[in-house]
Formats: sequence, C-alpha cells, structure tokens
Amino acid sequence: MTDALALLVVVPIVLSLAPIAFGGLWDGLGWIAAFVAALSHLGLSLAVAARVAAEGTISYAVGDFAPPFGIELVADGVSATLLVLVSAVTLAVVVYARTAGPRENTFYSELLLLTAGISGVFATGDLFNLYVFIEITGLATYALVATGRSPAAAVASLKYLLVGTVGASLYLLGVGYLYISTGSLNMADLAELLPAVGYGSPLVLTGFALIVVGLAVKAALFPLHTWQPGAYAESPDSVTAYISALVSTAAAYALFRIVYVVFTPAFDAAVPFALDALVILASVSVVVGSALAVMQSDLKRMLAYSSVAQFGLVIAGFAVVNQTAVTGGLVHLVGHAVMKAGLFVGVGAIAGVAGGRTVDDFAGAADRAPVTSAAFAALAVALVGVPPAVGFAGKWHIVLGAVEAGRWIVAAVAVLSTLLTLAYFARVIERMYFRDAPEPTDAEGHADAVASADPDAALTDGGDRSDSEAGGGDSPVPATDDGADPGADGDTDPSAAVPIEARAVVVAAAAGAVLLGLFAADLIALFEPVLEVYFQ
Repeated sequence: MTDALALLVVVPIVLSLAPIAFGGLWDGLGWIAAFVAALSHLGLSLAVAARVAAEGTISYAVGDFAPPFGIELVADGVSATLLVLVSAVTLAVVVYARTAGPRENTFYSELLLLTAGISGVFATGDLFNLYVFIEITGLATYALVATGRSPAAAVASLKYLLVGTVGASLYLLGVGYLYISTGSLNMADLAELLPAVGYGSPLVLTGFALIVVGLAVKAALFPLHTWQPGAYAESPDSVTAYISALVSTAAAYALFRIVYVVFTPAFDAAVPFALDALVILASVSVVVGSALAVMQSDLKRMLAYSSVAQFGLVIAGFAVVNQTAVTGGLVHLVGHAVMKAGLFVGVGAIAGVAGGRTVDDFAGAADRAPVTSAAFAALAVALVGVPPAVGFAGKWHIVLGAVEAGRWIVAAVAVLSTLLTLAYFARVIERMYFRDAPEPTDAEGHADAVASADPDAALTDGGDRSDSEAGGGDSPVPATDDGADPGADGDTDPSAAVPIEARAVVVAAAAGAVLLGLFAADLIALFEPVLEVYFQ
C-alpha cells in the first residue's frame, strides 16, 4: 500500500489539530491524540517496511502527478528503517511524557507536527519538498524548546530559531542554484541532469556548498552547533529526548540523500576537494564535540556536545565515499537515535531521584534507582562502542571503510572519539556506582551548588531549578525504581522515585541498543541493496 507513505505525514498532521480544536473540552485529549497517532504511525511504517522488504524501493506520486514534475515520496531500505525509528521514538516519548510532561494540549500538537515533518524528510524524493519538511521540523522544534518553564528556555528557542532560519535559508538558496542549472527539483532526475551540466560548474558547486552548510547547521556540526547545547539543556526532558534522537538525524539523512542520490559518487571523482572539505569539517566536529563533552558538569549539556561529536562521526562516514564507511554511518545514525533518546530520558529520570543533573549529583544514584541506573550505564557503554551493542557495529564499519579508502584521519578521529566518549561517561558511572550519595542540604544551599556547577541554571527563576531540569518536576510518580509504592510508608519523598514509564523507556532503549548490535548484520542487509546502486 503506497498510500501508507503519504499517510505517515498526513495522519500526524490531522491528529495534531484535535487538541487545538477540542482541547478546551478535555485536558487529556492531547495525550490521547498523540498516542493514537504514534500507534497509527507505527502500523503504517511497518507496512511500508514490509513492502520494501518484499519488493524493493517503492514510490508514491502525490496527487497522481508523475515525477519529475510532481512531488514524489520514496521508500527504500534506508528510509523505511528510519520511518520505523520515528514511530518507535514517538511512541516511547509519548508514553514518557504522560508523567514527565509537558501536559498542555498544545505540546502534543507541536510534537505531532514535528513527527510529520521528520517523516516527510525521510520519505520525500524532491529537493524543494525536502525544504518544506525541514521548515515544518524546525518550526515545531522551536516551539517545543520554548515549552521549558524558564527564561533560559525562551532564549535557547530564540537562538535556535535565528540559527536554524539561516541554515534553512542557505539550503533553499542551494536548491535554487541547482534548479537554475538543471530546471528540475526531483532528486532522481537531478542525478541524471547534473553530469550533463558539469559537476565543476560554478552553479553546481555553489549549490552543493550552500546545501551542505545549511544542513550542517541543522545537524549541529562544529562550529555551526551553537544552537544545540542550549536547546537540549533547557528543553523539558521529553522534548530533549525526542529532538536529540530525530531532528539532527533527519538533517544528517538529508545530507546523505543529497550526496548519494542527487550528486552520486561521480561528483567526488570529478570534484574531490568538495567532500574532502566535508571530511575535515566532520572530523573537527568529532574531536571538538568530544572534548567539550568531557569538560561539562551538567549532564544534558554533556550529552548535547556528545551529539555534536557523534553526528560528526556519522557525516565523516558519509563523506568518505566508501560503501563500508557509509554503511557504518547509517548504522550509527540509527543506533545513536536509540541510545541518545534513552540517555536523555535516563538523565531526567535519575535527576528526579538525585535532586540534580550534574555529574556530582549522580553520586550514589545506583543505590536509589538500580534498574534505571543499570540501563543508563548500558546505554553509555553502547555509545562508547563496546560490543555487542550497536555503537560498536557502526564505528567499526566507519573505521574499516576509512582505512579501505585511505582516510586515516577519519579512522584516527573515530578511535580518539571513542576514548573521549569513554572518559566522559566513565566519570558518571563511577559516581553512580562507587560514590555515596551526598548528604541532604537545604533548598538554598542546593540551588547555590547547582548555580556554581551550571552557570546557565542561574538564568532560571533566580537560580532555582526549573521543573524540566529536575527530570520532570511536578510529574506524578506512580512507582519507585524497584517497583515499590513511593507513599507506602507515609514518609517517602515522592520526588525520589523514578516513574515506571521512564524506567520502561530507558530499559527498552538499552535493550534496543544491544539487539540492534546483535542483529547488525540484518540491519546492514537492509541497507546494502540501496548502497550497491550508488557504488556499482
């Protein structure tokens, strides 16, 4: 059913209207609409994936207008996998947000619009339509970041809006240059027309440069990453988990599609310096992002800079123009989304138990939240790249492909990044398992300690922690991490408990990271038919 491709975008948009139109009648309508949309999206994405597995690449002509003049939606082994990923992350975040918040109906409308935008990015076969979906994704994300209950969240959203608009504008200018030179916007059609125009044409080179820089902003490559740390740190935990898993993933995938579907590896053979520059930019992003992550005491900022490094590694794999390295980049793209979503949910959940989200705040957290802490540690080890988790499979193929292509700098950077990733996660795990919890302090003393550890916290409510920074704040807590009733003894602090939804999401993410690693060969088998077309 090719209509499922279009419905993956249409269903979230339609259901996003329900909380706005009827939310005044029932405060819980937003969550119900989001849950129904997530389940529907999952069913549709699995239907698309099943058909792709049976038939290969499928396409859908929007409005029955045949490409290249009409808009085309395309699903292959790569995009179908990512559409299933969108469904899984959306469902997990909706479940988590039931207790973690935000609970406003408008939040769920924005979340569903973001789901539709990201789904469109993964499915479209048209450059201008890709711009439309990137803008939908951006606008919804700006609004979601602003749902944080602090002035700092508003500042982070505004900064993201300004920087993101520049990135989208550069992308659109690049598309304009390609349209002027070829007269087409369809990706497959452009692949046939560009060689006739000439890859060395100033119009084509300018278009490529503008598109790459625009998408590098969206993917948060250094030094174009400046929007990301604030957006991740100041957003509510459910928002951070979602955007960290999917928003930059969509931008990195868009870059992959343009490099290999539109320009093809022949572009690298004709103009090698273009992708050489991208390799350098991505490699610098890996090193600087990892180094900045090591320097952070706030865990959400640490994970934000980690994303700068990890997306640098993914894009470096793409830029090597070697089938093994590109395969590794795609595997790591999927694995990173699963691992990073789980890590951010874990930080939010454990922060509610620990009373803060700095590295030192997590001292002794394993004693108070053993299940969530174990899942968090497993995800951290997976992101480092320890087998059999998916982090190893992705990084191994990137390093192997880089060596095959003679890109020793990429191989060295990947190894260095692994060591630095181990460094910033090891100190967290060490405090969780080998340090005692700090003695309770009065509220004022704790606020001062947080402000000194994280200067940005001083911008929120005069130094007090916002609800989102405390892992969900006023969220109702149905169960402790070990399954006990938090109020059974009458004297247990309800804030010192991990909601069962949060625990389930973190454990599921950890299990997913391991299973993806164990079945990495099957994941790669889905990607190989797509990549073989590009490298034949």
